Amino acid sequence: MTTDETWRILPFETNSAAINMATDEAVLEHVAKKESPPTIRFYQWQPSAVSIGYFQSLVQEVNQSECVLRGIEIVRRSTGGGAVFHDSAGEITYSLIAPENLFPKGITESYREICGRLAQGLQNIGVNAEFKPINDILVDGKKISGNAQTRKNGVLLQHGTILFDPDIATMFSVLNVGKEKISDKFIQSANQRVTRLVSHTDRPRSEIMAAIEHALLCGAPSKTTPLSLSERKKTLELAGQKYGSFQWTALR
Repeated sequence: MTTDETWRILPFETNSAAINMATDEAVLEHVAKKESPPTIRFYQWQPSAVSIGYFQSLVQEVNQSECVLRGIEIVRRSTGGGAVFHDSAGEITYSLIAPENLFPKGITESYREICGRLAQGLQNIGVNAEFKPINDILVDGKKISGNAQTRKNGVLLQHGTILFDPDIATMFSVLNVGKEKISDKFIQSANQRVTRLVSHTDRPRSEIMAAIEHALLCGAPSKTTPLSLSERKKTLELAGQKYGSFQWTALR
């Protein structure tokens, strides 16, 4: 990733699932029209949410009644990949939105470059992270990050989660993994395959995000500026008409 163009870092925000996903699409549209620069953002989900990949079935992937009981939102992403539980207090979420010509053309190669930068950022704060194709990051052999990608109108959008200190039991209660899989034995097994940052570093989230941001930029100049008024307007429009609608969520 090489560019002399100044990247924009959006201020950290906490929003609903619909607003979070709408923001990504609004920025993508503005980057495509060359009205916004390449952008990196970090954000949280409030309340906690489940996001499903564009091609997934809502009924097959999500325990909707459990989500209602727990006050957990559900949203369909514009990217592919699997269902993800976004713990409001337990993860770091990022998005990178930039002209696709800044990255390798192949999906695997672009994942390798971007996820490799993410892993490098974690390595820089002493976390033994490594990229595992096609779109995961592992620490000491355990998954700590999953990522998803889409390309539209010459723009690449990649977003993903980095597990900080998630509630594993809730995760497997709201995702359709089968009753036998939410047993204590299964959760113990999951803990052997998944890890979290608090087990590997005592750095606060702000330092972790700064390290990842630095690695993603790869020496490119950057400036922290908010969304434009046009992007805000488009975000609200997409949140209301698309990402916040049951028609979109239940598309499949």
